[in-house]
Amino acid sequence: RGGQGAFTAAKLLGAAYSIEETNHFALSFPSFGPERRGAPILAFTKLDQKQIGDRSQIKKADYTVFLDDTLFSNSAFSEIKEDGKILVNTKKSSGDLKAEGFSDEQVKKIVLFDADSIALQILKMPVTNTVMLALLASFSGIVTAEDLKTSIKFYMDPKLYEKNAAIV
Repeated sequence: RGGQGAFTAAKLLGAAYSIEETNHFALSFPSFGPERRGAPILAFTKLDQKQIGDRSQIKKADYTVFLDDTLFSNSAFSEIKEDGKILVNTKKSSGDLKAEGFSDEQVKKIVLFDADSIALQILKMPVTNTVMLALLASFSGIVTAEDLKTSIKFYMDPKLYEKNAAIV
């Protein structure tokens, strides 16, 4: 949702991926309807070891991250590759998902994580973008924690660095 920092997280991921490697390229961009806080948005990051010329939206992702579990639905599975994973900020358990009608096969593709609790503890507000970005990094191995911290230092206000680095 607008205002949760999804596009900031997308930019941080791209920066972290390309910050140390000369043959790592990234392209991050948002897609949204009404430009207002709370409106659903999409943010994309393309990563490659060659220049990225295709600026279109991603049709099938390796990973999809939901900062807000109210936006997560069964349609998310059509947006990931066969071996893709979905990371969801939620207090729900896999049992809750099964009770909601998700199959065992679908539940295996979902990583549930309570990012709100960490954000509230460290940031004192429910802004979960760097929490979920750190989860993606640790889960996928795409970037290191140090690369994420470096990208935060470059792209975030200095007064936000310490808390967001602590999250990572």
